[in-house]
This record gives sequence, structure tokens and C-alpha cells, in this order.
Amino acid sequence: MKKCSLFFLIFVSLHAAAQPLTVEKIMRDSKWIGTSPSNISWYYNSKQILFNWNPEKAAADSTYSFEINTKEPVKLKYHDAGFEKAISAGTYNLAKNKIAFIFNDDLYLLDVATGESKRITQTDEAENNPSFCMHDEWVAYQSGDNLFAWNIASGITKQLTDFEKEKPAAKKLNRQDEWLQQDQLQTSDIIKQRKEKTDARKKYLQQVKDADSIHIIYRGDKSVQSLQVDPSGRFITYNLFEDADNAKNTVVPAYITQSGYTTDIPGRTNVGAPQGKYRFFVFDRIKDTVIEINMDSLPGIKDRADYMKDYPSKFKDTLLRDVIVYGCSWNDEGTAAVIDIRAKDNKDRWLMQLDAASGKLKLMDRQRDEAWIAGPGIDDYFSEGWINDHVFYFQSEASGYSHLYSFDINTQTKKTITQGNYEVQFAKLSNDKKYFYIITNEENLGKQNFYRISIDGSNKQKITSMDGGYTVSISPDEKNIAYRYSYQNKPWELYVQPITPGAKPVQVTHLAMSDEFRSYPWRDAKIFTFAARDGAQVYARIYQPSKEKKNNAAVIFVHGAGYLQNVDYWWSYYFREMMFNNLLADKGYTVMDIDYRGSAGYGRNWRTGIYRYMGGKDLNDEMDAAKFLVQQYGIDASRIGMYGGSYGGFMTLMALFTQPDVIKAGAALRPVTDWSHYNHEYTSDILNEPFNDSIAYRRSSPVNFASGLKNHLLICHGMVDENVHYQDAVRLAQRLIELGKDNWELASYPVEDHGFVEPSSWTDEYKRILKLFDDNLLKP
Repeated sequence: MKKCSLFFLIFVSLHAAAQPLTVEKIMRDSKWIGTSPSNISWYYNSKQILFNWNPEKAAADSTYSFEINTKEPVKLKYHDAGFEKAISAGTYNLAKNKIAFIFNDDLYLLDVATGESKRITQTDEAENNPSFCMHDEWVAYQSGDNLFAWNIASGITKQLTDFEKEKPAAKKLNRQDEWLQQDQLQTSDIIKQRKEKTDARKKYLQQVKDADSIHIIYRGDKSVQSLQVDPSGRFITYNLFEDADNAKNTVVPAYITQSGYTTDIPGRTNVGAPQGKYRFFVFDRIKDTVIEINMDSLPGIKDRADYMKDYPSKFKDTLLRDVIVYGCSWNDEGTAAVIDIRAKDNKDRWLMQLDAASGKLKLMDRQRDEAWIAGPGIDDYFSEGWINDHVFYFQSEASGYSHLYSFDINTQTKKTITQGNYEVQFAKLSNDKKYFYIITNEENLGKQNFYRISIDGSNKQKITSMDGGYTVSISPDEKNIAYRYSYQNKPWELYVQPITPGAKPVQVTHLAMSDEFRSYPWRDAKIFTFAARDGAQVYARIYQPSKEKKNNAAVIFVHGAGYLQNVDYWWSYYFREMMFNNLLADKGYTVMDIDYRGSAGYGRNWRTGIYRYMGGKDLNDEMDAAKFLVQQYGIDASRIGMYGGSYGGFMTLMALFTQPDVIKAGAALRPVTDWSHYNHEYTSDILNEPFNDSIAYRRSSPVNFASGLKNHLLICHGMVDENVHYQDAVRLAQRLIELGKDNWELASYPVEDHGFVEPSSWTDEYKRILKLFDDNLLKP
């Protein structure tokens, strides 16, 4: 919680009267707000919970251990903490009696019954990605570009793959020497006979060697990725990635450096830059063959996106689309595999059954989205696997919300496990494969709860009961859960409780709020919905001033990240802004915060509502919020301000440039001003690529509408921002200069990245925002 405590320095410096502490005292104590736990995991014995915490107000968090049925967490020594956390992150065998894990880049094996661990490797090369295979008798692991396997009983290690860059070139004789050799063989029968005997022996010895050698796979200049061995040890799957050779990277200059010289920080590529290509292979160790999996037969692989209809002269040819294999899931027996394939244009996801021996694919499920494929449990690839040897489970937005489904490869049938107008935001199969543990927002889209449900979707049991949000870790024996829980005005604390409906949670930590922080009456802001112009219900939060202080001015806060849920009942990622909104309300402002179109938590249609038009429906929602404030809260329509960072900064610019009669003053913090200068991974999902869909970029980029500015604009941007580059602010500044605008200001922060870290920077930024609103919304 270090960042949160730093921000409180700003809050108090702006609003000291609201707190019993002085500004000077707060500045001396940077841990004023308290400390919350993070990175929760269970130790293998199911009795201890490991987590990061900082009750001592040290420079950084330490690892603590809490044993069930004790009273207080215990701080672990640095080495012990690292070792125990490595074990808790390890991989179990099928019998759940051994754990393979990585500690300090070396491989270890733990016996669960005895608690004894054995070191397997001690090398300069980093080992990673351990798994059990061949009837749990071997531990496979990756070292460098290759897979190895260690036999638990004998201790023998064998290499499973041999990736080499290029095949050595055969030595060639020059033409003269080759002629002399052939001439000698023609003129001497003895020399000829000796050569034949030598060649025969070499051939025999090579055959003997080849019978016990490793198949060499030449990768060329491509890199090996997603290397994986199946449970039987026969098949190895992998991607070969060929990087684009003509993609230009950005540079971020750092002006304030220890050396005194300007330093160039290597940056990312921009959206639309050439992308690398992936090819997926299966290496059959028994047949000693390598098969490249042909993606040409994927259903709809040649389908054209709907947006292309806007460019009839550009997209004339029908081409095979590039794809990426995100992962390969094997059942426990190693008799069936499913590969998760995504189209690089973001429009398709295929789940294909893989016949590893032949390389043939068979369709299980295709998800097509004319916007882009995403959603809980889909983006992260973790919510899929095998219920048994023939039933595969996965998540899909087929219904409009992310839910659990199963597919039986024997009957070729798909079944729905969960359903409704809510999202499954976490899913994990139980050890006995009879239940799913899930987190959903089914009771209220702004609240979460943890459930246990049978694999067929029946017998759902609610385990947690407090209103708010949860991040849950399940004990290895599945008798208890440890979780971080928070409410919208109460930071995260650690709890533990049995996995039993109605069980009482035990609070483990109690220091997320200090006494001083608790002394301020943080608002339990009202959460509600209002109707947008198209009839959609928009979730909103409102911070209301007291009647005697209400000044009939309002501020709309716009959360960043785009796909993020902020109007919810748990502690906000934007806790700084939550505190600032309380300050504004204390001064008489009415503050509103909404989850506009594109926000997380509300299903597929809400998520994709911004497709091809950022600043369209999302901005309409914000403008409808302004109208709602006027109609329902008596706000003066000429005294509404807006602020937000990143995506929120972009939205503020679009409001000031395209809706100048609605927003009187706005603070755009680290804003995107031109989407064609942002990264590929995020932007291409929503707007496609600039050279393919220029319409989407033109109408979505604020720099194109800067001429519409007539009210007051504050731009704040870190100069070493490696996410949204400072160049965005500079390009907009130049445009505003050329347009002759004089009602704007650019505040630059030379040592700050996208998220500020220095209290002085936060203080300066929020003093400027407050002055902007006071000067322009309070004065007639």
C-alpha cells in the first residue's frame, strides 16, 4: 500500500482541515494510511498461508506466514520465504504426493508426506516449467531452448529435444581435388575396396548412434516458444516464432538521469507495425518425426471482417489469416489434446482437438466476434482443462457473458455449465474433478462472491457472504480458502474460512487502515444505475456534499484502462482518485464516476461497445451522466468539469473537443491523443490497424478534433512514460499552438512514468486539478 500512503500526503496537503493530523506530521510518516496484504498463496501442508505485508512500515514488503488456528502472522527470513513461496508455486503430480518446483533457477522435488526436498539441478542455465510425465515417474523441465526429463527412481537425466540454429554445412572438395579423388578410385581397385569398407562401417556406426541419439530440430533464426511435453512423454509441442525484421521501435528520452546525460529508453512498437509469425509443431519422439500443424483447414480461416466492407477497393483478395496457438491442453492419460488457436486479427478463437500422431485437427468450438475475442477466463487461457479423459471445459462469451462450458469428444456435444446475465470471473476445477470453484458477479454486477458448483452446473453453494470484492486462494486439501477482501471505502485485508456455506470468516490482518486514516469519514458512496440515451443501464457512483456546502457544480471522474471495472463495492484501483473525490465533495462539488461502454464486468456487448469508435458510445455515456446530474441533482449545466488518466485522459480530451457545451473544464492526465501512436496489443483489438481501418482511427483520435476546444484544458504527462508516450502530449500541444488556442496548459513531469511515484509530483498534479475546477466551476 506504499503508493496509497504517498497519495495521502497530497490529500492532506490539499485538505488539512478534514484530518486531525497536520501536514507536517503526515509528511514525516509516509505509511500513514496503513498496509494491506498481497500475493496470497497456500503452503503445501494446507496449514500455512503465505503473503506479502508491511506492518513494520519498512522500505518494502516482507513475506509473512499465518498458520491456521494461531493468532498472529509471523515474518519469514528472506531465504526461507523465497523457498516456501517457490514450493507453493510448484506443480503437483497426479497422486498429489510430490511437488516439482523452481528455486533460484534450479529444479527441486518435494515429498509431500515427509516434507523433504531434493535438489535436482545445479546449473548456470535457468530451469523452468516443471511437469510430471510418463506415469509420474519422470519430471520434465525446460533449460534454455530444450526439454529434459529426470527419472525420480534412478536419478538419470535425459535430453528430450535438441534445438539448434542451423545445420552444419557439409565440407566440399574443390573441383580439382574431386577430380583427383575420382581418378584414383578408377585406377586402383584396392583403394576403391578400402573406401567401400570404410563407408559401410561409418554407415553402421551412424545407425547405432542414431538409434540412441536425439532428433536435432533446426530452428534457423526463429525462437522456440511454448515448449511442452505430453503426459506420456511421447509428443512434444512447440511454437517457432519469426520476429518481424522491419518493425521500428519507439524511443523514450529520459532527461533527468544520474549521469547528467539524456538517456534513450528503448520502447515498444506502435499499432500496425509488422508483427512476427508463429508456426506450431508436434515432435513425435517414438516415430522420430516433426509435423507442422496446418491451419489452412480451420473453419472460417478465410473469413473477412465486417469492417472491410467500408473499404471495397482495398480488400479484394481473400487470404488465409495468420493465427497463434496459445496453448495445448492434454488429458491426464495423454490420450487427447486440445489446442487453443486465436486469429491474429482478433476475430476468432478455435478450440481444436489435436491428433498428435497425424497432425490432424478436429473442431470442438469456434467463437467468432466481429469486434474482438476477449473476456474473463478467455484472455488468460487458465480457465480450461479436462474434467476426465474425454470431457474438456472452457469459458466462452457465446451467450454474451463469459460462462463455463464442457465438450465431450466422444459424443461431440457441448453443454452449458453456468448461465445468466453475469460473468464467471474465476474458475478452478477441484482436485477430485467433481466441482468447480468460481467467482461471479451474479447477485450484483458490482459485487463478487465465491461459489462451489457441481461439474454439471447443479448444486451451487455460496461460500462467501460479505459485500465487496475477493481475490481467493484455495488450500491444497480444498478445506479452506484464504482471500483478500475489501469494500469500497475499506482497503484489502486477509481472511481465512472453511469452504462451507455459512462458515464464519476469520480476519487475519487488521492494519489496512491506521487509526488516523480511519478517523476521516470516507464516504460509502451510493452505487446505482441510470439510463443512457440508447436505453442501456449504466452503473454509476456518486459522492455527495452536505446540503449546506453544495455549490451546484459537479465533476465527472473517468477511470482509465478502458476495460476495467471501477463502479463496484471493493477497494478501487483508483484509490487516489477516490480520496480526491471525497475532498471535492467536502468542498461542495457533486462527483460522479461511471462504468462507461467498454468497461469490464458487464458482458460482451458492453465490452465491445467501443469497437471502431473510441469516444463514441463511451463518451455518450459520460455526457448522459452530465445530463443526469443536471436533472436529478440540480447541478448547473454550465459548471461541470471532468478529469481522468490514461483512457480517462483521452475521454476528457474528446469531451472538451467534441462536446464543448457540456464540459466547462477538464484535466487530461497522461492521455492518448492519437491512437495510431499507441501499442499494437491493445489498440488493434478495438480499432483494427491504421492502414486497414483509417476511419476508426480518425474518429477516435482527439488530435483530429482539437479545433473544437473552447473551454479550459489542463494536460499533465510524465516525460518518461513508457506506456502512453509523452510525445502524445507534445503533438497535441503543437496542434493547439497552430490552432491559436490559449485556454490550455501542459504540466510536464520529468522523472515520472505512466503511474507517478513521487509525492511531489502527485501533489503538484492534484493542486493543478483542484485549481482548474475552483477557478472555472466556482466563479460565475
